[in-house]
Amino acid sequence: MDSISSSAAFITPKFRCFDPTNTYPATTNHRRYYSTLPSSCSRSPRGGNINTTDVMGNSTTTAEPKIVTGDCGYRLEDVPHLSDYIHDLPTYPNPLQDNPAYSVVKQHFVNVADTVAQKIVVQKDSPRGTHFRRAGPRQKVYFESDEVHACIVTCGGLCPGLNTVIREIVCGLYHMYGVTRVLGIEGGYKGFYARNTIPLTPKVVNNIHKRGGTILGTSRGGHDTSKIVDSIQDRGINQVYIIGGDGTQKGASVIFEETRRRGLKVAVAGIPKTIDNDIPVIDKSFGFDTAVEEAQRTINAAHVESESVENGIGLVKLMGRHSGFIAMYATLASRDVDCCLIPESPFYLEGPGGLFEYIEKRLKENGHMVIVVAEGAGQEFLSENIRTIDKQDDSANKQLQDVSFWISQKIKDHFSKQQKMTINLKYIDPTYMIRAIPSNASDNVYCTLLAHSAIHGALAGYTGFTVGPVNGRHAYIPFHRITERQNKVVITDRMWARWLSSTNQPSFFSPKQLSEKKAEEEPGENHIEDLAIK
Repeated sequence: MDSISSSAAFITPKFRCFDPTNTYPATTNHRRYYSTLPSSCSRSPRGGNINTTDVMGNSTTTAEPKIVTGDCGYRLEDVPHLSDYIHDLPTYPNPLQDNPAYSVVKQHFVNVADTVAQKIVVQKDSPRGTHFRRAGPRQKVYFESDEVHACIVTCGGLCPGLNTVIREIVCGLYHMYGVTRVLGIEGGYKGFYARNTIPLTPKVVNNIHKRGGTILGTSRGGHDTSKIVDSIQDRGINQVYIIGGDGTQKGASVIFEETRRRGLKVAVAGIPKTIDNDIPVIDKSFGFDTAVEEAQRTINAAHVESESVENGIGLVKLMGRHSGFIAMYATLASRDVDCCLIPESPFYLEGPGGLFEYIEKRLKENGHMVIVVAEGAGQEFLSENIRTIDKQDDSANKQLQDVSFWISQKIKDHFSKQQKMTINLKYIDPTYMIRAIPSNASDNVYCTLLAHSAIHGALAGYTGFTVGPVNGRHAYIPFHRITERQNKVVITDRMWARWLSSTNQPSFFSPKQLSEKKAEEEPGENHIEDLAIK
């Protein structure tokens, strides 16, 4: 082993974590805390505050990211902890050590210094790079079981696996930590102040993983930080589990900042949810595998329809507002798709090398074809003519036009005018059917791991974090890292090449455009690539 890699392997990063062996005097449950840790008790270096604007447009103050550095370029992007702003918090032995289910486990608890590397493909001279705190149970917890009053809320659109996450949070709290008070918040964020709550027990949630949707209901928007935190405080809630996409996680971040500002002992944990798989940093989002599997069935049906008639075309619309992962992976899985259009890859309809020319060529060769269109692809075709293109929904998402249906009509018009070829086009939109189904086996297991990681983090006193696998290891990730950008298909990597070789479609790129794209995209941005077979 050379000297550089040897030193990187054995040097301990120079930072301090809270001591899990310390105990403090007991304190009244659900007490409000206003004191701040002195610098000598700080778990890690902290900067000052940053003025930002919350999801309601109000000015708010957020803490600077917690960055810990070590030797050989080590950088830990840590998550907040209750002890960062509340001192003299009592700790308690983790009840998992007496749990019969964990009696066979060789190592009950995660070492407090364990971290997960964001980048695992390196050279011998590379710095150790960015790390995140490893998820899992800690030896000491900051909540007693009978002190915990948890709540769960689901926000945004539907996604396979929502009920599984709800079930596993409830059952995990009950069976692992002996927590008996768990509330379900109905109807998304506005349910905190406008709807009733549902008491959740293992018996109530026992079979909900077999159903699609969410038993708690959901909505977009409705985020009023002051009202939400008032409700949390009035109800005596001290653990908040928030399930939703990037907009929801932004709202969760603001809720955490407000609880921190008020000095409340409240752990805020996010579970990222997006069927489009466009959340960065984590390997993938739950529901994605189920969506790809169900989308493949739709593609198979479109293929049967198209090959059963002369010059048949099956055009399938799939989810993917800004990222084409579902369309790409369903295309690769089916092997029946002749052309796949996604938001990341521009295309044009007419002229040499355009979509119409390719369709005509494919029909002459095979007599049929299947086209998959992600919902966000080709929005520029309609934006010039439709004034509503800049409208947003209640979650501040841009309202997209139905380009896939528009393309199907343009294809029909093109070939009817040419009168060279009669086509039979079938347009299939399964998007809401896919969102509403229960999660498959792999997603059910994944949802369980996400739920348990969130529980362990909240009980250990971490707050203001989201959970997810990074290179196969579950980690606690600061909110700002998953909301700062969207994950997109990198159309200059090997996954894109596999896709083009599968469909045999043109890239629709001129050499100049391709060169510009390569310059824009950084290598390694597409985390999905790491999961693919090399």
